[in-house]
Amino acid sequence: MVLNQDTLEANKTSMGYSIFTPGTELSAVSHECEELAIVISGKGELKLEDTVVSCDAGDALFIPPETWHAVVNSGEEDLIMVFTFAYPDYPPTERK
Repeated sequence: MVLNQDTLEANKTSMGYSIFTPGTELSAVSHECEELAIVISGKGELKLEDTVVSCDAGDALFIPPETWHAVVNSGEEDLIMVFTFAYPDYPPTERK
């Protein structure tokens, strides 16, 4: 996490970023709170439950709370995403 309750006086939100190399496919996770993300560069797919959403640089994404989701880098360059949570740090998370 880049910004959270330990790095600033925020107690209700946090922000971080992820870099996914080409071919990366994460296992599904589900967070207690909603998540917002924006694709900084690259392209990929966001799997939301049974739906697949293609995403490219500049796309903003909303992930509802308690929704199983996974990121896939389907492109040929790094997929870089910035994400925020309505939680003071990385939220409680379930993993499949």
